[in-house]
Amino acid sequence: MSLVQEQAGDVTVVRPEGRIDGVSAAQFQAELLDIINGAQLVVIDGSSINYVSSAGLRAFLIAAKTAQGKGGKVSLCGLSAGVEEIFVISGFSKIISIYPALEQALA
Repeated sequence: MSLVQEQAGDVTVVRPEGRIDGVSAAQFQAELLDIINGAQLVVIDGSSINYVSSAGLRAFLIAAKTAQGKGGKVSLCGLSAGVEEIFVISGFSKIISIYPALEQALA
């Protein structure tokens, strides 16, 4: 799992790649929390995520709650149908806003 970040105005766009699972979730969470500590609005472009395990979901939840605690927000976009289904079935789509593409997330 690798993570790239860039700025789009006042929004930090984060692009993780690969699997976010029991092996990579702790690193993903640590890097994402570092980003959230310096940014108010974060959009995670999930177009290159091919799998999310329960450990990965936990990392997303902690990131979203941390951002909310600071008055910020974490959103997701560009998820594949399979990955989005994981967020919907688990109920996480009620906690984290999911958009079809980056353009909608930034609007």
